[in-house]
Amino acid sequence: MTEPLKSAPGLAPYACFEDASLGRLHPEPESATRRCFQRDRDRIIHSAAFRRLEYKTQVFVNHEGDNYRTRLTHTLEVSQIARSICRSLNLNEDLGEALALAHDLGHPPFGHAGEDALKDVMKPFGGFDHNAQSLSVITKLEERYARFDGLNLTWETLEGVVKHNGPLIGGANDKPLPRVIAEYAELQDLKLGTFASGEAQASALADDIAYNNHDIDDGLRAGLFSIRDLADVPLAGPIFAQVMKDYPDLDESRLIHEAVRRLIGEMVEDLLAETRTRIGDAKVTSVDEIRSLGARVVGFSEKMEANEKAVKKFLFDNMYRHYRLNRMTSKARRIVRELFEIFQEEPECLPTDWRQKLEGEGPEIQAQVVADYIAGMTDRFALDEHLRLYDLRSRTS
Repeated sequence: MTEPLKSAPGLAPYACFEDASLGRLHPEPESATRRCFQRDRDRIIHSAAFRRLEYKTQVFVNHEGDNYRTRLTHTLEVSQIARSICRSLNLNEDLGEALALAHDLGHPPFGHAGEDALKDVMKPFGGFDHNAQSLSVITKLEERYARFDGLNLTWETLEGVVKHNGPLIGGANDKPLPRVIAEYAELQDLKLGTFASGEAQASALADDIAYNNHDIDDGLRAGLFSIRDLADVPLAGPIFAQVMKDYPDLDESRLIHEAVRRLIGEMVEDLLAETRTRIGDAKVTSVDEIRSLGARVVGFSEKMEANEKAVKKFLFDNMYRHYRLNRMTSKARRIVRELFEIFQEEPECLPTDWRQKLEGEGPEIQAQVVADYIAGMTDRFALDEHLRLYDLRSRTS
């Protein structure tokens, strides 16, 4: 019998311990060389869905340039920040990393434009939610292993993927559960009425830190706005001004990198200080106490929260609603809608293995299968598939 590795050393009492993991839906022998959350991380990295993130939009469609973030590079940057936060707080770094790597596996092509289009067409069929889709990917859609569908990840990783934004039932939650989550909850209780672990909360805020700052980077390099436009934005404006004062002759590319680097550092340091205060005030001594607090334990100070909202508003006004992005998102929404419509009306156009999943199913499940197929596409595959189906001059395979 293989002797499982003990929990990672040096963890705080409120961290997730491998020794106390609630395990996997399908029991498996433990590894002699990897702890259970390390194994989760490795399974995510080796998944087909993870590889496809390379050609999925973060903000700019893949073919617009090689220097902008893709969904994959964004995910890796989130992972780096999440690891640093977990390490500093003595949380389980392996679990934080696994959650960061898994958090966007359910995102469809073309970023939020693709997600908005799928939400729209799926309204009559139970809706579409990228968090629920991530759960579907890691519990069902990945077909790699001989004994089970999905990746058979630990309970703690599944919990973090589903609840990283907070509880899904009880309290102020009046929205119905996405069908995928409701169906999985019948197999395994993910305690949907509580907050997730500190590692999951850290991963969620690492996501915010990464995309806010890297969207500033990409937006400046794309010429959607200028450094001067950032002058009155809290946090960002003063940091850019300080870098220009410290290095008056620095070229713009290095100036942007230095300022964004400092921005990330400021946000991480604030989060660490605030989180340590909250942990001390709450006197938490276990992960279950973190889950039952009724509020996030990992978070920003009030001042930093206000600064972050100001940065988000600036990006919304000056980047996400820029006419160049509007044109791209308009085309992307149209492509996703038209792909959904043709597969719904003519399911015989689906590849054979996907068409077989429709057999004997009702309209809602059939629509979900179509949405699963589209959500798994990369940007370039969706563009090619649309061309094959709508351009008579194009090859059909």
